[in-house]
Amino acid sequence: MTAKDLARQIIVISAFCFMIVAAMVGTGLFGGTPVQDLQDGALDQDGSYLAPARPAFSIWTAIYVGLLAYTIWQALPRQRGSERQRTLGYLIAGTMALNGLWLVTAQFGSLALTVLAIIVLLALLGVTFSRTVIEPADGWADRLLVDGVTGLHLGWVTLATVANIAAWLTSIGSPEWAASADLWGVVALVLVAVVGLGIEIASHWRLAPALAIAWGLIWLGVGRLEGEPHSTAIGVTAIVVAAVILGTALIGTVARELTAVRNAEV
Repeated sequence: MTAKDLARQIIVISAFCFMIVAAMVGTGLFGGTPVQDLQDGALDQDGSYLAPARPAFSIWTAIYVGLLAYTIWQALPRQRGSERQRTLGYLIAGTMALNGLWLVTAQFGSLALTVLAIIVLLALLGVTFSRTVIEPADGWADRLLVDGVTGLHLGWVTLATVANIAAWLTSIGSPEWAASADLWGVVALVLVAVVGLGIEIASHWRLAPALAIAWGLIWLGVGRLEGEPHSTAIGVTAIVVAAVILGTALIGTVARELTAVRNAEV
């Protein structure tokens, strides 16, 4: 264990604190404008055809609680010299900092800048999650707090990136674009399916990303079927894609565990 290890733990704690303060500002607790009212309401549930209904955003509670638990756990003396934490600690800190930066950008910047911020966050989450696959977890706490929480974060931000881009395009587009909204919405959701299945295959069927993506897609479907703007095509497609991603992930997970049991018995 070295001073660099202690510095890493402090940086992770600092990144978490920044993210939480930014979240409080972003939700209006410190006098700022709530996220749903930012950018003239472009980020609200009715801001675009690919925006999930508001209950979907409750997943942030699970992600933030998970990141809090990770921050406390990684600060324990036992984790200070962990080779896995030396690899992943700074990456996870970066995802938390970028998470907070997106909220600051949404509060004080432009909608275009939020798109840039969330794309960078998605890229870093992808790199971080891929490293969790390469670097095996050391016990259930490591698997839950690193692999599980990062997977949830990645899955949700994957869908949130699509919604953010859709909100931006809607804000700069012509009203005539609404005529082809169903077509492009369905195309976008098919791409989400491809990305979601790609994440599952690359991660050897880890459930966390699929759970987060499916959660968001189901609420996107509810938003389009029961709210405005209304679109039966997009709503039904979103629910079907959610079922495909989650169902495939469950089947893959069961198959992986059965294979592991068989190999252990040989």
